[in-house]
Amino acid sequence: MMKVAILDDYQNVALTMADWSAVAAVAEITVFHDHLADPDAVVERLAPFDVVCVMRERTPLPRTIIERLPRLKMIASTGPFNAAIDVSAAEERGIYVSTTGGYLESTVELTWALILAAARRIVDETLSVRAGGWQTSVGRQLGGAVLGVLGLGRIGTRVARVGAAFGMDVIAWSTNLTPHAAEQAGVTYVSKDQLFSRADVLTIHLVLSERTRGLVGAAELGLMKPTAVLVNTSRGPIVDEEALVEALRSGVIAAAGLDVFDIEPLPPGHPLRSLDNVIATPHIGYVADRVYRTFYGEAAAKIARWLVEFSGRGS
Repeated sequence: MMKVAILDDYQNVALTMADWSAVAAVAEITVFHDHLADPDAVVERLAPFDVVCVMRERTPLPRTIIERLPRLKMIASTGPFNAAIDVSAAEERGIYVSTTGGYLESTVELTWALILAAARRIVDETLSVRAGGWQTSVGRQLGGAVLGVLGLGRIGTRVARVGAAFGMDVIAWSTNLTPHAAEQAGVTYVSKDQLFSRADVLTIHLVLSERTRGLVGAAELGLMKPTAVLVNTSRGPIVDEEALVEALRSGVIAAAGLDVFDIEPLPPGHPLRSLDNVIATPHIGYVADRVYRTFYGEAAAKIARWLVEFSGRGS
């Protein structure tokens, strides 16, 4: 019987978010709820499996791992694209790689949850109430403030629309953005330096690449207002993490709302876990009910279809 592994099911919901009966009828399913970071441990865990279902980029599958898994025949990735899978290495070994659809809205919603939480000090005020206290701070009104959008793609454009609805002055920049494209999206095109120096809230919506890795460093953070908030729901390495920690510690910027980090899960004892001007969430931009049902539902259907086809080839 074929063996299927479902990785990194942190919430223990994979089997309830989709109908896996067609897979279970012809294969043995094993669900792993913990995360392994060590490559040797990943190889040891996956060695017995023919099919591996990965949740986004939680467990990378580079060439160095794929080449050590001779039994592996299919990788089912959730989401439309997974940069953590070496597709070329998989194809060379005849491993079928599938993807699924997804939704942008959940990340847009989390972006605004982080912005609003930082602006109105939601976490601090909630903790005060729980401790028996009352008001402790004066929140910041977003209407009339400047929203800086770094990356005006499909997610950035939606985030910008919400900012405009709040009455914010929305500005944007990215390497490929043009003044005309910005105008079409209803925002003002500015230079990179102007984006950082003018923004009261700066939110990042770029794809991680060699061009964007470390794009936000000490120099860019130094341009920002001491009252400004930086929000990142895109990818951690776009921001120089050491420079960000120093900027938060020294008051170069007021606060940060972060859903993504250089290393995930974020290591215990990491300063971003304890700085009181950081609102940190555990990469949950895509962790929402509709998204999960689409991810696991389509992954299960594709695995079932592949198992039937593979069985047919074998007979």
